[in-house]
Amino acid sequence: MTAVTAKRPRQALSGRRVREWLTFLAFVLPNVALIAVFIYRPLFQNIYYSTLNWTLGSKFATPVGLGNYRDFFASGEASKVLTTTAIFTVATVGLTLVLGLGVALALNRRLPGAGFAQATVFAPYILSGYGVGLAWLYIFDPNIGALSAVLRDVGLNSPEWINSPPWTLTMVIIVYVWKNLGYAAVVYLAGLQAVPGELLEAADLDGAGPVRRFFTVTLPLLSPTTFFLMVTTILSSLQAFDLLIAMDKLGRGARTLIFDAYLTGFKEQSQAGYSAMLSTVLFAILVVLTLVQLIVVERRVHYR
Repeated sequence: MTAVTAKRPRQALSGRRVREWLTFLAFVLPNVALIAVFIYRPLFQNIYYSTLNWTLGSKFATPVGLGNYRDFFASGEASKVLTTTAIFTVATVGLTLVLGLGVALALNRRLPGAGFAQATVFAPYILSGYGVGLAWLYIFDPNIGALSAVLRDVGLNSPEWINSPPWTLTMVIIVYVWKNLGYAAVVYLAGLQAVPGELLEAADLDGAGPVRRFFTVTLPLLSPTTFFLMVTTILSSLQAFDLLIAMDKLGRGARTLIFDAYLTGFKEQSQAGYSAMLSTVLFAILVVLTLVQLIVVERRVHYR
């Protein structure tokens, strides 16, 4: 009787574990299948296409191995495109974080209309990037734009925002930062509101002024927020596309890696294999940067 009664709890426990595993698989397998079909399958297909000499729409493709990669890195195009990508990413990420923190500090006050101000700052982030780009393109127009009219009123000439590559890149960076500033500000605002008030009061009692309290107490406690924003904004900037195609259709000044992949594959030469190679290079850069941030940068983050 003792052996029989001992087996029954074990059988019940085993049956419960089987039901739990079946429930787990029922919830997980559909998501895994969707990820495999719509993310990993296109990813590996793109890597395979990058080894082909294939014109978009053609029924024939010639395997070239790493030929596309050699052609890209051996040409002057690589340095130009990668430099533009680096400038755009560093400028947009840096300005978004710094200005976003400044706006968050300004909003972190109990004043009438603070909620409306927060919504107004965040609103551009949820707008269509293509629509934002078209609207700002008219503002920057050297002939009929509102910005050129303001500059003329103060006796200055409007730069060639659209036809001059350096000014085109500057224009796109300004608009991109304006659009994404609210996202960083709202995230930083949440981080500021989570800073313990007793720590700020203790620093105040020790004689620390507002600037010193910010750099010795607030900023270190915001390091997890800064790390999160750094990861997300870098990934977002490297994949920025809709704003670029709206404001620089021909890729004169804002020809980043992802934009170059689009122009090469669908507009200029329709070189699908070469375009797939550019996309694979971008994917490799994203993976490397993410790993560096997770392994190296995260060590400097102060978690409370």
